[in-house]
Amino acid sequence: MLKQLYIKNYTLIDELNMEFFPGFSVITGETGAGKSIILGAIGLLLGQRADSKEIKMGSDKCQIEAHFDISRYNMEVFFQENDIDYDAQDCIIRRELTSAGKSRAFINDTPVSLAMLKELGEQLVDVHSQHQNLLLNKQDFQLSLVDIIAGKPKELSAYQDAFNAYQSLQRELDELKENIARNRDNVDFLQFQYDELCSANLIVGEQEELEQKQDTMSHSEDIKSALYEADNALSAEGTGIVEQLRTTVSALRSIEKVLPVAGELTQRIDSCHIELKDISQDISSLLEDIDFDPAELDAISSRLDRIYDLEKKYHCETIEELVSLREQLQQQLANIENSDEALAELEAKCQQQQAKCQQLADSLTRQRLKASKQIEKEMLSRLVPLGMPNVRFEVRIEKMSLSRSGQDKVLFLFSANTSTPLQPIAQVASGGEIARVMLALKVMISGAVKLPTIIFDEIDTGVSGKIAEKMAQMMREMGACERQVISITHLPQIAALGSTHYKVYKEETAQGTASRMQLLSKDERVREIAQMLSGSDITDAAIDNAKELLKI
Repeated sequence: MLKQLYIKNYTLIDELNMEFFPGFSVITGETGAGKSIILGAIGLLLGQRADSKEIKMGSDKCQIEAHFDISRYNMEVFFQENDIDYDAQDCIIRRELTSAGKSRAFINDTPVSLAMLKELGEQLVDVHSQHQNLLLNKQDFQLSLVDIIAGKPKELSAYQDAFNAYQSLQRELDELKENIARNRDNVDFLQFQYDELCSANLIVGEQEELEQKQDTMSHSEDIKSALYEADNALSAEGTGIVEQLRTTVSALRSIEKVLPVAGELTQRIDSCHIELKDISQDISSLLEDIDFDPAELDAISSRLDRIYDLEKKYHCETIEELVSLREQLQQQLANIENSDEALAELEAKCQQQQAKCQQLADSLTRQRLKASKQIEKEMLSRLVPLGMPNVRFEVRIEKMSLSRSGQDKVLFLFSANTSTPLQPIAQVASGGEIARVMLALKVMISGAVKLPTIIFDEIDTGVSGKIAEKMAQMMREMGACERQVISITHLPQIAALGSTHYKVYKEETAQGTASRMQLLSKDERVREIAQMLSGSDITDAAIDNAKELLKI
């Protein structure tokens, strides 16, 4: 239940702080006084998109805040799931807009996204404006109403999950069929590619080894010349480094006894001699092994050319990529060979899932048929007192192909008198009749959904007199059933039945025109309703009529 509404610097409202009460309340005021502004502010609290132009001229920021008592509505789970402090007696929703275009939303002082604000707002307030009457044209709206009355949200959710799974399998099946058709058209080409890569006998690491051999053989003369020069420097007779080191070692050993330090030098040089002797032998071996074979070089070059051609042809950088492609082609060919089996398996899964959807859809249909009878009965019981003694209302459910909402097409058929055949309600009902139908539907829905606060924005369009009084009585009955009903109205018959009466009006201030809202006292209510009856010149007769409506 809405307890308090605070608005600051929003369009024509500089500051408004209004307390609200349980039961049936009414808001009146002349056209253009600012009633729609208040509804717009409430809409922002419910997650509607904001526009910085809505900020009062000359202000940098606007703020809208509402306090709710949600102690009767078991909403604690929402707060737990979203890690928001829970206060059942005082749930605070706040929205702030800046002239720079920034928007912030809070629930109990915790910053939240607009999506989360909207999710909570839909559980707190239902605003019924005149444009909602157009929803009667929409079959999905009519179907959703039937589902609300059926009261089986878990069953509907289970069906939708099953249908989503069925659609996913169907997409997978369609893709498989397309792939099979495409692959079968290309099977000869795929086989050719696979055979070509197989015949190449590719070995991972082969390319690097061949490239190294090719590089070595291509430079064999330079290598032999360098090795010969190094070998000659190390081991040439008489002048080679190895022989000279051996001579040096012999010379130093001859003086070890008279010069002890020579022994240490001998050991160091001897180590160098041994190492260089080994190196010399290795170089000699390499020199013997280096031999240029033109035939072998041609074979290596030919093999590398084959590898390079395959890499270029298949847009690969390495043999590893060619091998991976060969394996992919092998798998594709295997899939084509086994495609009939895979196709049959997936088709069976689709059929099983479709059968499951059909079973759940049949259950939904039965629930909707049952709910439709209840709707028809309740609508008649509510519409007859609203001045439609010969009304007929039928919920027609026709079967269609499976969709996300089931297999049912719902039509609300309506006739206000016995001489007119039943037709879709949006095609035959007048504005006043649609207003009464929507009120009756809202009463029924509110009983099923248990919304804390319902706001009717001029739902009385097209009605007057006794019918308006009956509509007001219906709204008052709603307000007596643990919910809060607020009606914005131009009709004195409705305004008189509110337990609380607010007036919205404009006032000229030093800063310009401002919208105001006040809670009317008993005497103020009399004058307001008298003015609604007679206009700006309030007569004694109008005062008496107002008192009679108010039962004073």
